[in-house]
Amino acid sequence: MYLSGLVLTGIGVTFIFLGGLGLFRFPDIYDRIQAGTKCTTMGAFSTLLGVGLMQPAWLWKALDNRCIYSRHKPNFQSYAGKSAYKSGVEMADESVVDRAKDFENNEG
Repeated sequence: MYLSGLVLTGIGVTFIFLGGLGLFRFPDIYDRIQAGTKCTTMGAFSTLLGVGLMQPAWLWKALDNRCIYSRHKPNFQSYAGKSAYKSGVEMADESVVDRAKDFENNEG
């Protein structure tokens, strides 16, 4: 049980590191939101489950934190992206598709 917890914690730390690296490497806020949401959510899930397996007394707390994290983290990142788009933050030159503009034109 301890070894599987250690492996899951290592996987989680790797995902969190890759998410942090994506925050530095990606060119604009819209790409950074992707790295900040996908990688760090997977990293947090794996790390919390690994800690719960290594410390069985903390397993239910870790699972509870996973539920809270999975409900709130993607919503916060979505709000950050929506507010950046509405306030006029430009996309990077490498970005070729602006699907939000298509949705905006079809609404009104």
